[in-house]
Formats: sequence, structure tokens, C-alpha cells
Amino acid sequence: MLAASAALVLVLWLMARVLAWAPDPIGPNAQDFADGTWVTVQLTLVSGAAGIVLGLLAALAKLSALPPLRWLAGLYIWVMRGTPLLVQVLFVYFALPALVPGLKVSDFASACIALALNVGAYNAEAIRAGLQAVPKGQVQASQSLGMSAWASFAGVVFPQAIKIALPALVNNIVSLLKDSSLAYAIGVVELTNVGNRLQAVTFEPLPTLVTTALVYLVLTTVLTQLAGALEHRYDVEGRAP
Repeated sequence: MLAASAALVLVLWLMARVLAWAPDPIGPNAQDFADGTWVTVQLTLVSGAAGIVLGLLAALAKLSALPPLRWLAGLYIWVMRGTPLLVQVLFVYFALPALVPGLKVSDFASACIALALNVGAYNAEAIRAGLQAVPKGQVQASQSLGMSAWASFAGVVFPQAIKIALPALVNNIVSLLKDSSLAYAIGVVELTNVGNRLQAVTFEPLPTLVTTALVYLVLTTVLTQLAGALEHRYDVEGRAP
């Protein structure tokens, strides 16, 4: 896992240096691609972390004994999974300030909010499935030993549920990296936006699109390797003796 994390840092550090060797129009704009890549990674990390928290809260609400919480969580998941992410990004950026007078949200923050809300809905279903997969007998056994409901959840149920849900959560984060490209629609200068701007100036779509695609491919490959190392670290498949 440490090696995969170091590889991601190395990719970000070397991006401008490697692309600088490319022919026009990529070489002279290598730093722009590197800056856009860093923004893409920031979008993924911030919205991914927030999405996991939202997913956990929504999963707990959906499994709650209180009907209003279940209905609210179900509505949230239904809306987020049933509408296009691009519409959600545009809604947060344009409609949310109109609904809440005085609210000022930057384009980067708007993209993070929309991405987090979207991936949180998918994470909620993954975490809910993980929670329900933990045998109830373990909960009963822990409580029979005198553990409180919270201690039983935090020490017995939650660690196992996250371990079960980890592959799905990782897949959602990898998809989030690619979905972050929709932030270009509200002016966030991430990787796709950099490619689009360069294409509009140079009228050379092939090198810019190929370079953009290759950078995404490198990022998703490194992130997938990091995810595989994380799953191996926690022995998700139960292969370790």
C-alpha cells in the first residue's frame, strides 16, 4: 500500500517533466496538464472522503428503526442515483445559491459537494449491504458479554461491514476519479478542462484528447493498484491463513 501511495505522489511530481518531452501542442503546455491533474486528484480525495461519511450516515439511517430516517435516506439515495451527475453539478452551482440567498460557493466547492452527494448514495448501498452481511449472532454474543449497543457496533459490526463493503467502495472511488471530469461544466480547471481549452486554441483534438485519456488511465491504474494493496492489507477475500 505504501508503494502504491508513493507511485501516486511520483506520478503527480513527474507529470510536467514527462509531458514536457512531448511534441507540440502538449510539451509547451505540460505544466497546465500537471496542474489540471492535481486538481482532479484533489476533487477525488475531498469528495471521496466526504462521500464515505455521507454513505455511512445514509446507510445507518436506512437501517434505522425510525421511519422518518429510513424515508429520508431512501429519498436521498433514490434522487442521487436516479438523476445524471452533470445535472447535479449544475444544480449545486447554479440553483443552490438561488435557493439559499447569500450562499456563495466556489466552483471547486460546488463540484466537491455534487460529487460527494452522488458517490455517497452509492456508498450507502455498499455499506448497508456490508452491515446486513454481518451475522446477527455476533451482535447478540457481544451484547451478552456486556458490551453496549454502541461498543458492539464500533468494535464488532462496523469493522467487518467495512471489510465486506471495501471492494465496492473502492470501485466507487475509482469511478469518482473519472466522474470528476464533469466539473469542467462549471469552470473548474481540472484535467478535462485543460484538454478542452488547449484543443479550442490549437484546433488539434487528437493529441490533446489522447494525452488527457492517457493521464486518466495512469491515474486510474495507480488508484486501482492502491485499492488492491488496501484490500490485500485487510485480507478482504479471507485468503490469508
